[in-house]
Amino acid sequence: MHPSLAVHVGEWLKTEVVEPNGIRINDLAGEFGVSRQALSALLNGRGRLSADMAIRFEMAFGVKADTLMRMQVAHDMAQARKHEGELRVRRLVAA
Repeated sequence: MHPSLAVHVGEWLKTEVVEPNGIRINDLAGEFGVSRQALSALLNGRGRLSADMAIRFEMAFGVKADTLMRMQVAHDMAQARKHEGELRVRRLVAA
């Protein structure tokens, strides 16, 4: 996947789920039983989505937790691929 296609799942949740429903981060954090800081970090692209948080979004909004986790992994891989040229690892077995 091209890195430009790997959207941060938290930013996607913010713009496509949370904001359109008119829900404030403080209120959502209270409903989810998490800190406002943790939720804010996720929704502003500074934090990672955990499986527990993905399930909370599924329960609250109906978006599948598995889909959200795949978005997180795609974003993580895109970020790692940006720096793969800096890694120095030799092949240990024939391809």
